[in-house]
Amino acid sequence: MKNEMTPLRIGNLTIKTPIIQGGMGVGISLSGLAAAVANEGGVGVIASVGIGLLEDDFETDYPLANKRALRNEIRKAKANSKGIIGLNAMVALTDFKEIIDIAVDEKIDILFLGAGLPVDVPHEIGIDKYIASGVKVVPIVSSGLAAKIILRKWDRNFGIVPDAFVVEGPLAGGHLGYKREDLFLDSNLLENIVPKVIAEIKPFEDKYNKEIPVIAGGGIYTGKDIYNILKTGAKGIQMGTRFVGTFECDAHEDFKKKYLECKEEDIVIINSPVGLPGRAINNDFLKNVDSNKNKIKCPWVCLKSCNVQTAHYCIGLALANAKKGDLDHGFAFSGANAYRVNKIVSVHDLFEELKQEYSDAVDSDR
Repeated sequence: MKNEMTPLRIGNLTIKTPIIQGGMGVGISLSGLAAAVANEGGVGVIASVGIGLLEDDFETDYPLANKRALRNEIRKAKANSKGIIGLNAMVALTDFKEIIDIAVDEKIDILFLGAGLPVDVPHEIGIDKYIASGVKVVPIVSSGLAAKIILRKWDRNFGIVPDAFVVEGPLAGGHLGYKREDLFLDSNLLENIVPKVIAEIKPFEDKYNKEIPVIAGGGIYTGKDIYNILKTGAKGIQMGTRFVGTFECDAHEDFKKKYLECKEEDIVIINSPVGLPGRAINNDFLKNVDSNKNKIKCPWVCLKSCNVQTAHYCIGLALANAKKGDLDHGFAFSGANAYRVNKIVSVHDLFEELKQEYSDAVDSDR
């Protein structure tokens, strides 16, 4: 192809096509999707959140189910791909340390860490083990301030810095790192946040003589979008919603059907039981959720911030149900552009489409 994207380099890793498939839980991005993306030269990402909910014994021993499922998915993804596999882990998970320990043991290539500031990760892994493992750690942030806090803490406490950052804008799907009232501010548009994060990173790049690339995500849908956001200084992009519309996506066909059928007005901002706003496709479950006054039973509390006492439903179970195709007892998280998904394609064909659109955008900008 005439105008190819510049490969993304994170330390000694070279990502031929600088597309990171966003981690989507519960169970939307597992080994099937991750391996397919990695085989196309991008980074395939397994979502660790709630992965044990898909096991038969999750009710009796959720922690054990989580560990087993996580190891199995990492091993399957690595066995079925020759590319780069990442794991998305939420700092707010109660078993966060166990998850990153397993990821390092299983030789995951990249850890993408969101839903909290991973200021103590080198200590939690063990600084010597972390350095020896070669795993790349990439925090997910929504502001320059968040990046600065992480960089300062790592610099002062460990004498090292993260390998890259993902900047996630307010058009992303799932839980969002913004207050509800800040989601639609121009100052929070992805193209406005990326340069601010890059500016905060620059002094640490200079100090450590190390490139710390920024990966931009949230609302990126076409190859032209990729071209435009890379012009802001980002070195790669993260994309989730587009990958739901692929044959290899690990979700049930009825989950994918929600994307195919939804209209722009169906995509709504919800108040999650975990205390964050989230973007999802509206359905009867969400419309009626406030009428459920029954106290939920939660034997594990998988997220530290979940208010079990006031929650009207278990978001983990709702998302696990949706993954399995039971949208009567769950719902689908989505990015702001989910209504634009109108067909199911292969991961290979999606990559080819994005690369062609990118090439066309380069030509039209000359």
